[in-house]
Amino acid sequence: MAVYVALLHSVVLGAGRRVVMADLKAMAEELGFRNARTLVATGNLIFESETQTIASIEAQLEAGFVKTFGKHVDIIVRNAKTWLKLAEGNPFVDGIGSEVAIRVMRQPLEPQILEVLAKYRHSGERMAIVDGDLWIDFWLKASETKLLPVLTTKRLGIGTMRNWNTVRGLAEMIDR
Repeated sequence: MAVYVALLHSVVLGAGRRVVMADLKAMAEELGFRNARTLVATGNLIFESETQTIASIEAQLEAGFVKTFGKHVDIIVRNAKTWLKLAEGNPFVDGIGSEVAIRVMRQPLEPQILEVLAKYRHSGERMAIVDGDLWIDFWLKASETKLLPVLTTKRLGIGTMRNWNTVRGLAEMIDR
């Protein structure tokens, strides 16, 4: 049995409706995934499954999401080993947990994207590409950055942001 982490891009269904995490767990279990559990109410799911390709799991979860909730949501999946490596690879561990974030990507980003994004950085903000994912230390407040509006799927490809506190929380859940 393998352990996987799934990150939903957005859990807003429209008109203020959010996905209830109990419903997300139930959806995963209906798809045959086992021991589904969530972390905070922002679309973080850990579950167990027979070993299969990441693309297959993403496709199953996305199709199940449409069937259950009536809307497509991009879902990024990593196996436990890859997630733990991601968590260990934080280049900004000296930053504030809620102000350091990673955009976990379906397809790896090239390092040159940092040059494109550099013009949007505030003084003090730091960015790095680690194994194709974009780490950002927003330094003060992520809500005050000029970076967030340009971190779009159109510009970067399919991915989703999580703060360092969430990344660590999911890593701790894997070890339980």
